[in-house]
Amino acid sequence: MNVDIKGAFRTLQVEKEIPEDVLKDMLESSLLAAYMRMPDALPSVVAVLDPEACTVALLRRRTVTDAEEVGTDEVSMAEARLVRRDAEVGDLIEEDVTPNMATMGRLAAGAFRQVLQQKTREIERRKQLDQLRGRVGRTVLAEVDRIEGRNAWVIVEGVEALMPGHEQIPGERLRPGDRVRVFLVEVRDGVRGEVMIASRGHAGLVRELFALEVPEVADGVVRIEAIAREAGQRTKVAVRSRDRSVDAVGACIGARGTRIQAVMRDLGQEKIDVVRWSPRPEEFVAQALAPAKVRRVDAIGDTDARAVVPDSQLSLAIGKEGQNVRLASRLTGRRIDIRSEKQAAEDARGLPRVRTPRPERSEDEGFVATDVVAAPSEGLAESPVADSREGDQPS
Repeated sequence: MNVDIKGAFRTLQVEKEIPEDVLKDMLESSLLAAYMRMPDALPSVVAVLDPEACTVALLRRRTVTDAEEVGTDEVSMAEARLVRRDAEVGDLIEEDVTPNMATMGRLAAGAFRQVLQQKTREIERRKQLDQLRGRVGRTVLAEVDRIEGRNAWVIVEGVEALMPGHEQIPGERLRPGDRVRVFLVEVRDGVRGEVMIASRGHAGLVRELFALEVPEVADGVVRIEAIAREAGQRTKVAVRSRDRSVDAVGACIGARGTRIQAVMRDLGQEKIDVVRWSPRPEEFVAQALAPAKVRRVDAIGDTDARAVVPDSQLSLAIGKEGQNVRLASRLTGRRIDIRSEKQAAEDARGLPRVRTPRPERSEDEGFVATDVVAAPSEGLAESPVADSREGDQPS
């Protein structure tokens, strides 16, 4: 074939930094695609590139058969012996069907360039993806490229990433051109090869945003111990200070709430409760149930807790559709039984209880609970907590 294989091979190898074996496969498939565009192209043809001689040949490979009906990848005994006199059934017959570039024509030459460019882009994208792979578990700034059904495609450092519908913030409307912060979850195999998965609903995004907005978190002076999140609605963050002179909750809230407001803006004004973590489960559960005031907490074993709250605080402790106690359970890793003071005093054993299932530990949130059933029950201890909502902060 009269084509400058040597020049193309060396140019791509130097300019694109493509490994020789990958480049060989790429050129072979490109040339074969170009050949198949020809009107008289034959089936069962493969392209074979010789890197040493920098030449390429198109070979038609067929298996010798004595069957009456011959398939596209088979050749009859009579025809095979025209090519090789000693051919026998089962032998592989190769015929050189390499045309010259003039014969292949403009269409085939255009196909060669198109496939070559496509495969070059694929290799460059794979290299970019490999570089981005080291950023998995981090938050980056992305630009929304397009919306396809429930999925959004975003551009991260020149690489296209997929944000599935379940990884988005419910109710948030993304438009092409929007710049948003996303959390890089993983690299996953897709229909068109590997693809980076980005998320706006991941709890890791909240952790990273606090590190961006709160220097004490970035420096490790304030540590985020656990996060429980229902994206688009509410998040609870448990923090502790490694320096007695630094107030962990105050550092995360900031002067007049400036720091937490910045995090909330990035999350579409999602409500955030910052609570003080404690190694004592009674104190931690009481903190986690904020903004409700808790009278008493009793830890039951390693998995349960019973909380008693003022009668007027019962609905607040449970939250709308059980959200507050559900998030508190996920944050602490305990099933929480909430009772009002009146219920606790009456010791009404038959009264329905708010009970959350035993949460399962998760690396990104601390704990995850599933299938929560919220029914009014009873409660627990008073402790101050920071809440992002106006008017919700205990006095």
